[in-house]
Amino acid sequence: MVGNIISSVSERFNFAGVLFCSSMRQTSLQNAHKIRAKLQEPAAPKRRWSKLGTHNYVKISVTAVLFWYLFHREINTIVYRWVTDSSWSHGFLIPFFSLYFINQHKKEILNTQSRPNYMGLFFLICSILFYIFNIVSPSGWAYFRALSMIAALGSVVLFLGGWRLIKYTWLPISYLVFAVPLPGRIYRQITIPMRQWAATAAAGILNLVSGMEATARGVIIDMIYKGRPLEPSLNVEEACSGMRLLMAFLALGVAMAYLHHRPIWQRIVLLASTIPIAIACNIVRVTATGLIYVLIHPKYTQGLYHDALGMAMLPLAFGLYGFLAWFMSSLFINEDEVIREDIVVRNGDS
Repeated sequence: MVGNIISSVSERFNFAGVLFCSSMRQTSLQNAHKIRAKLQEPAAPKRRWSKLGTHNYVKISVTAVLFWYLFHREINTIVYRWVTDSSWSHGFLIPFFSLYFINQHKKEILNTQSRPNYMGLFFLICSILFYIFNIVSPSGWAYFRALSMIAALGSVVLFLGGWRLIKYTWLPISYLVFAVPLPGRIYRQITIPMRQWAATAAAGILNLVSGMEATARGVIIDMIYKGRPLEPSLNVEEACSGMRLLMAFLALGVAMAYLHHRPIWQRIVLLASTIPIAIACNIVRVTATGLIYVLIHPKYTQGLYHDALGMAMLPLAFGLYGFLAWFMSSLFINEDEVIREDIVVRNGDS
């Protein structure tokens, strides 16, 4: 009796296992067929911006002239800041990145039927009024004038092209925010704690060097090497706060996270990692400056040498960012990619 029950249960489990394996195999085959169909699809004809039509280019040109006429004062102010302030020199690259993002969706944009949306006209009027208010009002902020200019650009796109066009252009338009310099007061409020963090962390690392004693006082690092105090003390200035690297690397991080074809959670991780990576690289920079100041000569921590050391942190930041991207890609493998590779191998064998 017991043997019959065990035999019956065993047969049911075997039958269930066969059904499960059959179901899994059928699902895998369906996925494989879908991927094979995609691989065998004929290549879509290449789309060109010249196919946009003369009337559309005339419309874009007229809109661009009117936009320049209305906001030329603000545009000139921003460009002048890019030229004179090295902390915002990366602003020259931001519009080109935006154009590249748009070109990435060239096929969708060229196939989109433009349907004007009058909500865009409403937003445009509000943006212009807000821009004028920040000009005539004594409490107006130049930063809000720049933001209202970007909002007006998005409103124009919505008004002329509708929500379908906004779907493919909202990120390139929003990305222009990285080109707008922050107000001086806010910029200083952010840099002060970053300078203090860098000074504290660098002092802790410098204490590991034999014969060296380092103490952080706010943004000042007092150092004693082999019993001899070093004067003047090392000052972590605003240029060494890491804010310049943070803003530039954050903008590039958004671009790289957008361009990488990976799951959304990995893009969020890559984007969030730009802040700690930039802070860590700045700590390395301040520590290296302290070592050069003590062990080599103070003159190599100023002027051109100081700027060169700051530029050297950008490859380090990209190296850490690239390692994180590689690590996540190696740790998690997409099932569709495995099936696609199997299909390619089988087709090659046949």
